[in-house]
Amino acid sequence: MVTLEDVARQAGVSLATASRVLNGSTRQVGAGLRARVEQAADELGYRANIAAQTLARGASNVIGIVVHDLTDPYFAALADGVMRAAAGEGLLVMVGTTHRDPEQEIAYVATLNAQRVRAVLLVGSRLDDPEVTGRLRAELDRYLSSGGRVACVGQDLLGVDTVAPANGEGAAALARSLAELGHRRFAVLAGPPRLMTAADRCAGFVTALEQLGLPRPRIVHGPFDRDGGYQAARETGDATCVFAVNDVMAVGALAAYRERGVRVPEDVSVAGFDDIATLRDHAPALTTVRLPLADMGARALELALTSDGKPVVEPVRGEVVLRESVRPL
Repeated sequence: MVTLEDVARQAGVSLATASRVLNGSTRQVGAGLRARVEQAADELGYRANIAAQTLARGASNVIGIVVHDLTDPYFAALADGVMRAAAGEGLLVMVGTTHRDPEQEIAYVATLNAQRVRAVLLVGSRLDDPEVTGRLRAELDRYLSSGGRVACVGQDLLGVDTVAPANGEGAAALARSLAELGHRRFAVLAGPPRLMTAADRCAGFVTALEQLGLPRPRIVHGPFDRDGGYQAARETGDATCVFAVNDVMAVGALAAYRERGVRVPEDVSVAGFDDIATLRDHAPALTTVRLPLADMGARALELALTSDGKPVVEPVRGEVVLRESVRPL
């Protein structure tokens, strides 16, 4: 096997100079010496050690993205946006999924730090748990202190660049649109009470109804997934309109109603949140709040790669999209 020492000897330079040329050091080497080293490497068939290059540069060409659940189309769309943007920068993406376990999220950050990835992106809602959030911030600070870059999609709680969906504002706009259609009795499939995205969307919806002088909706908590929506739909009472705090819960509710012979929207209207592209062909087409998910992922990567050390928070506002799953009363 050809070694770096062989290349240095052939080029007539020191081992340190050969290493700076071939292992990615940031220290400058004169054009003449560089040409001699590169020619010697070509003649001998030397292949640079990628691990050594990573150590020399302080970061690899790998981006780590940590999501809650890749089977959820919301996270898949965000990850796709990151991957497409990364490909344009010549970067590779390594994806980890936590299954909504905050301890797993902290462990991923520590592992990605040890692997010296160029940037870490955290995608997903925070839990209302200051102790866990504090520990995650401490792990991120260790990574940042070593030169790493971080951005997140979610709540602005980590002291890093953040793409922040305006969850409460979007849900409030949806509530007003549904009320304009004549609905007065609502139910909210609210997800887990300590998941901040779910809580923010529920609170925004409820507050908007209160401001309109409408009755408080029935609140049904449950898992933040399709099965959670399916189960919660059994408890919506006499509501004429049901708001699920994400689209996959809404799809679960639609399945539950279909099995029980409840017609949508003739008997009950249903709305969601996110506008998952893969669900747009669902029948009936789902009324929702559209977020530009792929763009959000791409923007998070851009923030991480261009950060100047001062955290930037960029709110993303949703757009209400009325479709066939809701009808006027």
